[in-house]
Amino acid sequence: MVSAGGFIAAHTAIARAPLVPEIALHLATEITPIWRATEEFLRENGIEPPFWAFAWPGGQALARSVLDGPDLRGTRVLDFAAGCGIAGIAAALRGAEVECAEVDALALEACRLNAALNGVALGTPEGDVVGSPRRWDLILAGDVCYEAPMTAHILPWLRAMAGAGAEVRLADPGRAYLPRDGLEALSVHRVPTSLELEDRTERVVTIARLLP
Repeated sequence: MVSAGGFIAAHTAIARAPLVPEIALHLATEITPIWRATEEFLRENGIEPPFWAFAWPGGQALARSVLDGPDLRGTRVLDFAAGCGIAGIAAALRGAEVECAEVDALALEACRLNAALNGVALGTPEGDVVGSPRRWDLILAGDVCYEAPMTAHILPWLRAMAGAGAEVRLADPGRAYLPRDGLEALSVHRVPTSLELEDRTERVVTIARLLP
């Protein structure tokens, strides 16, 4: 049986996202081969589709804002629904103590491999952190409002985290299920994208603070 790390190494190349060239990542260079390969791996190992193999616009915008922002030493950060871990790696590079949360074991392995590429350490708790009590000062969530069930599952908890004292930043490129209220805009980023992933060559991503 192929290991998670072996699968990632075999189906990705080390590359850099256009908005965040400082961070090296294991990324898919073409979508279709890895998607088909993961479908086969999924049948054998129960693995989710390879969302971790791409640097999505929201994650890139969060990473850019973190790298350009203040020092984060002493800050506990959660990269929620981390994917490839780009936002969490950026926070670690700025000195934060970081956890990357994913329900997909392959995504967690990708986060660990990507962290190692960049010389940082990340915590990778297993399972769904939704429902956990607050143990973070800053929660970064990129591209999380793309499906109604996902949004309904996570949004009440994220608002509760904001109410408990965490700063929750949502980075959204115009997904359909982003809440229309309870958001305080912080910054706007123009992120180059691939037509294989999106329906346009650029996404405008708004980073907003989620209010309780």
